Amino acid sequence: MTSLKAELDASLQSIADKDPRILEGGFIGIVLGSGLGDFVEALEDRTDIPYSELEGFAAPTVTGHAGSLCIGTLSGRTIVVMRGRVHAYEGHGARAVVRGVRTLVHGGASAVILTNAAGGLDPNFGVGELMLIRDHLNLTAMNPLMGVDSLEVGPRFPDMTFAWDPELRNALKAAAKSEGVPLHEGVYAGVLGPSYETPAEVEMVRRAGGSAVGMSTVLEAIAVCQMGGRLAGFSVISNAAAGTGNPEDTLDHNEVKDAALLAKDGMIRMMTHFVAHAGDWIHADE
Repeated sequence: MTSLKAELDASLQSIADKDPRILEGGFIGIVLGSGLGDFVEALEDRTDIPYSELEGFAAPTVTGHAGSLCIGTLSGRTIVVMRGRVHAYEGHGARAVVRGVRTLVHGGASAVILTNAAGGLDPNFGVGELMLIRDHLNLTAMNPLMGVDSLEVGPRFPDMTFAWDPELRNALKAAAKSEGVPLHEGVYAGVLGPSYETPAEVEMVRRAGGSAVGMSTVLEAIAVCQMGGRLAGFSVISNAAAGTGNPEDTLDHNEVKDAALLAKDGMIRMMTHFVAHAGDWIHADE
């Protein structure tokens, strides 16, 4: 099997062949979850590269995940956006699920921002509102660090105490406050999917400390941290998780698109402010 570092070199070079700005490093990497792809409209001087043209990037099969990598500028800074991701429930192993974010860190990202759509467990969360991820629960029964391959790019036992970078979280909170964007904070619970959780499973997650539940993000977070990348993220609350809202309501993936539309403007304002003030959190040695 090809070494992990060689795979990441190949992925990075395939991006550079389309847009060499990726090789400058120092960019902000963003992964856009279900229904959030329209964020790239805010980028200037944008290059769009289908995943099918990139080494090792699998194409998503889920509605709301466009499957392209976009490079552009926002507030004068280079942004590299993964417009959609693949999930383990699509039949991919953990290595493929985290290939994209590993490539971003390998390319010298100053920070990686993970986004997703999630079911809200906290009754204070409204549909279309944002939840800043303070911590996570990995309930997928998977881990991208299993085996020996990942030892090429990081330690076997990375410390996850401050996985979700406190400084980046404070910067996002400041950006949301300045732009008047409601921003909750909580624990993201990542499950395997693709079936939605039963009310009993939702109650289990709530009792375990989860504030929102979804089917992505946690494996990516582990991979980013293992490689020493700085990590932050937020969820768009797409619905009340099973058993927490109207007992007669059922869950439908179409809700994700509607919630993303509600969140779009606030998300763009918050992220634009966050990027514009990146000098406050990008350290001189990065």
